[in-house]
Amino acid sequence: MSRKSDQYYFDTFLKCANFAYEASQLLNEVVNDYTPDRVSNLTDKIHEIEHNADHEKHEMTEVLIKAFVTPIEREDIMELAHNIDNMVDRIEDVLMRLYCDNIQTIRPEILPICELLIQNTNEVVELIKDLPKFKKNAEFKEHIVNINTMEGKADVMFIDNMRNLHVHEKDALQVLVWRDIFNCLERCHDACEDVASSVEKIVLKNA
Repeated sequence: MSRKSDQYYFDTFLKCANFAYEASQLLNEVVNDYTPDRVSNLTDKIHEIEHNADHEKHEMTEVLIKAFVTPIEREDIMELAHNIDNMVDRIEDVLMRLYCDNIQTIRPEILPICELLIQNTNEVVELIKDLPKFKKNAEFKEHIVNINTMEGKADVMFIDNMRNLHVHEKDALQVLVWRDIFNCLERCHDACEDVASSVEKIVLKNA
């Protein structure tokens, strides 16, 4: 599937996936050592990560426009690039919610979701690493299964947390604020699954 002239696309996919992994680590650091006064500075850091990911995506788009031959279909390249970039955007959304809603105290139930997100984004990185050589790598399908499994675990956490929030939280404003944050976290894991689905489609087309 991969020739030397095609390696640029796979390298760029991997760079962008690593930006998502870096963003998940930053989010986990924020929530585990939460200080409201630090959040503003850390939003600048995640903006930088998001900007770097966007730059790589836009640069690849320019290369793709001029390319005569591509390793996989152009539409699939753009879809995968978009979904990987979306991972970073969704993680940034969580941090921005913490900042914009002026969250003063972190609810402990989001900690395992953020820890799981590190594992999920790392699994995406491993999946993207194996994309050029999927025919020769028996572990390729395992990455997709693992990503789907973690997204399922995140779904269960989301349902439990939403139920607990609406049953036990008496402050209506806090219900609204944290409902948005839980939804943002859920979308982070959905974004990982979207990448796995894009890769699976590419593999089926090129098998």
